[in-house]
Amino acid sequence: MNLSDYDFHLPEELIAQDPVTRRDQSRLLVLDRSDGQIHHLRFSDITTMIRPADVLVVNETRVFPARLFGVRSDTGGKVEVLLIKPAAQGRWVAMGKPARALQVGRALAFSDGVLKAEVTARSKDGRIELAFDAEDVLSILNEIGEIPLPPYIRRSPTAEDEERYQTVFARQQGAIAAPTAGLHFTDVLMQDIRRAGTGIQPILLHVGPGTFEPVRSEDPRLHRIEAEYYEVSSSAAEEINKRREAGGRAIAVGTTSVRALETAVDERGTVRDLSGWTEAFIYPPYEFGAVDVLVTNFHLPQSTLLMLVAAFAGYENMMKAYAEAVREKYRFYSYGDAMMVL
Repeated sequence: MNLSDYDFHLPEELIAQDPVTRRDQSRLLVLDRSDGQIHHLRFSDITTMIRPADVLVVNETRVFPARLFGVRSDTGGKVEVLLIKPAAQGRWVAMGKPARALQVGRALAFSDGVLKAEVTARSKDGRIELAFDAEDVLSILNEIGEIPLPPYIRRSPTAEDEERYQTVFARQQGAIAAPTAGLHFTDVLMQDIRRAGTGIQPILLHVGPGTFEPVRSEDPRLHRIEAEYYEVSSSAAEEINKRREAGGRAIAVGTTSVRALETAVDERGTVRDLSGWTEAFIYPPYEFGAVDVLVTNFHLPQSTLLMLVAAFAGYENMMKAYAEAVREKYRFYSYGDAMMVL
């Protein structure tokens, strides 16, 4: 297994910079992993691919305005930080730039001093700890923070992004990136799925750097995913198990849902009521215990997400589907089109 195996050519114009006008009008490439056949649909047609006996598993994490722009209190030099997760009362783990301005002991001010912080620790991997002068940092972030769009979206966030870079089922703040496969669902589409008798169960994985950090080793098996917090409730586990035992399928919406479910499943294929931190890194070969169908977006070359899709779809099937998506000019990445692997 080599990192170069997961490379592919993507024309820059296929990297989506904005969402489609209507969430469910994105395109949907359907891949049947049993025979490699590919079909092209609109996302709203996903209801024709879902059975009443199935259960749709969605990630209810909500992106918080984690990006802050500020200055060094001593020199006025500009700094940018991306908060990752709370560490203790008033303290947060973050990443930021420029590195030389974020050394231990540096005082920072954000939004003209509305929020202040001191760098109290720095790790070898570039993570910093910030001690803020406020206890309820999250409420202040909701006023002065910025939604952290990924770097391949080469524009500043707009008011539209505040709504469109969240899923319609986002409930619990804590992610620094959206679980993008869920962005295609609308409230009406969710209602149609429920009316058909299909179960819908929310679980949680707060998307952090672990999901999107690049693989830097030529042997991907040496890569380690930074732990991310997840929860699978007893009600979700119960319905998923019940429907699968009755012949239904667990349809995981997004790679984050897959990683949470595969962390919570036992060796007998039973999903358990669990929460904690997962470092699950799924790549071929891998035997899935909890997921029968995958709904996902199109991912970056050489990414852990692409490797997860390869493990589920089969490497040759996945590369064939990606080549087809490029030929058919599908839109890629966060605001791009979707893929369903049966």
